[in-house]
Amino acid sequence: MDGNKAVSVVRPADFQSVTKKRKLQDESSKNIGENIVNRNPSRLPQLSLKRAALSTSVNINQTETMKKVHSQSASLSTTRSKVALSQNGVRMAVAVKRTRTGVPGVSAASTSTIAVPKRRPAWDLKGQLEDMKKRMSEYSIKLNASEYQRKRLQESDDLHTEHLSDANSQIRDLEVKLQTLESLLQSRESELVKYRSENAALLETVKSYEAQVDSLNAKVGSLAAQVEELSTLAEKTKSMLLCKEQELVQKTLLVEEQQKIIVDQEHKLQNLEQTVTNLELERRTLHNTVQELKGNIRVICRVRPLLASEKGRDVVHFQFLPHDKKAISLIKQQESRIGHSQKEEVIYNFSFDRVFQPMAKQEEVFEDISQLVQSALDGYNVCIFAYGQTGSGKTYTMEGPDTLTSETKGMIPRAVDQLFCSGRKLETMGWEYKFTASFLEIYNETIRDLLVIKPEKNVQYEIKQLNGTSDQLRVTNLKYVGVSREEEVHKLISLAKANRSVAKTAMNDCSSRSHSVFQLHIEGIDSTHGIQCTSILSLVDLAGSERLDKSHSKGDRLRETQAINTSLSCLGHVIMSLTNKESHIPFRNSKLTYLLQNGLGGNSKTLMFVNLSPLEENCNESVNTLRFARQVNECMIGTAQRNRNLAL
Repeated sequence: MDGNKAVSVVRPADFQSVTKKRKLQDESSKNIGENIVNRNPSRLPQLSLKRAALSTSVNINQTETMKKVHSQSASLSTTRSKVALSQNGVRMAVAVKRTRTGVPGVSAASTSTIAVPKRRPAWDLKGQLEDMKKRMSEYSIKLNASEYQRKRLQESDDLHTEHLSDANSQIRDLEVKLQTLESLLQSRESELVKYRSENAALLETVKSYEAQVDSLNAKVGSLAAQVEELSTLAEKTKSMLLCKEQELVQKTLLVEEQQKIIVDQEHKLQNLEQTVTNLELERRTLHNTVQELKGNIRVICRVRPLLASEKGRDVVHFQFLPHDKKAISLIKQQESRIGHSQKEEVIYNFSFDRVFQPMAKQEEVFEDISQLVQSALDGYNVCIFAYGQTGSGKTYTMEGPDTLTSETKGMIPRAVDQLFCSGRKLETMGWEYKFTASFLEIYNETIRDLLVIKPEKNVQYEIKQLNGTSDQLRVTNLKYVGVSREEEVHKLISLAKANRSVAKTAMNDCSSRSHSVFQLHIEGIDSTHGIQCTSILSLVDLAGSERLDKSHSKGDRLRETQAINTSLSCLGHVIMSLTNKESHIPFRNSKLTYLLQNGLGGNSKTLMFVNLSPLEENCNESVNTLRFARQVNECMIGTAQRNRNLAL
């Protein structure tokens, strides 16, 4: 025997487990086939003939398939048993050989069942070995044949298993189709029941309609008689209708004549309204012409409303006439000449070009000066300045509050908006405009540029005359910014307002401590007609006059108050000299009057806002302000001339 060659041995226990497993598979396959064949037979009578035939064919195919599977499983089990027996015989023979050759672990009792044809003597070991080799070769051949047969059977078993799984999948598909057909059958049966009920309802409806038709036929007969009666009545009505139509034609002609008369009257009314509007515009134009011919400085008086902290006080010392928008009266309580214990009322009456009461809005105030602002585009120099005591509302009138809205915008932003809007309209007529803005303040008789964030040291700002004439004044080293949109000017105004000198005093929490001057240089060219015009719009917010006994100013505030009062006094001297038509006008006594020289005594249209405080304790200062305003209103500066030249 070859001791190095290993022999594959199948144990009895392994053979029994394999056989048991095969039997269980065969039984499960048989049970599956029987269940498929006998599946829910009680429902078959409910199916249609086609469905029953389909189910019967499916069951027959399944039965035949299962029979084939059972037969193949039985043959496979028989073959496996034969292989197991042959393997058992080989194992027994190997055990006998091991017993004879003295292989340890194998007893002689296990080989007692093997019959040996011929025994060789114990000493004939060589013969015994040859016999054993022959037997081993025979057993090896049988074992290889058995192993080949086992593999063939295993492959056949695998093939049958695949066939079984395919059959199971077909069975599942058929079950799904069967369920689908059952659900479809149920839906068709429910629809059939529904249609039957609807058919019954329709039959009832038809019966009711037939009854109604019978009743309608009876009514038709009665209506036919009524139709004959109505026909005779219709003939009579037609004759009456013809008469009424003739009357209607006559009335229509009359209405058309009346409508023509109404249309004519409406046209006449519109023409009269347009005539009234034109006359009003002509009146305003003539009024402005008269004012220009007089050459006077126009004065507008405005009384500010009470602040939130001043609510509860009365403004009875100011009186306004309801039908006269140019007059204002101030009632002052003063000691009587008879005795100090008694007081008497003194009434001061004043008249200006326009007087605005405390409830007047910014838009209403600007509407009165809009024509004057429009003159700047026509080539006229325009100067508008606000005068009044501290806290009287000058800065609010000229600039507006810190947070601007469409209702609270002051005269400066409104004037800028109007100029740019009118400029865009004139561009369609061939005009082209160029705007240059500057903003400065006069603080303690020193000029400061409000458009410079960080001013340089040792920079001197001086007022110079251009080309040696007094008509054109310019400040050296001042920043002039070209602007093309009103938004750009609004940003410059906000910057200047942030840089302006303000401080708190006893009379005003946010008092302007300087005179601010905003100037917009305008250059217009009409290339179509070869016309060129230049002008300057000056909008000035003067610092408020103060009394030292009320403001209690000290230190820097005292020096600021003295400088403000001095410059305002110089302005009063200039107005007095102009009123008296003196040969020398002291414009150069202060930088304020020197800068306003063109507006006060040159070729310019000038307007002054006189702002008044509504508080009764400021009555004396209000009287002085009104007297100064009357003096300004009487000042004649001559007629302004338009600055127009032929374009080069």
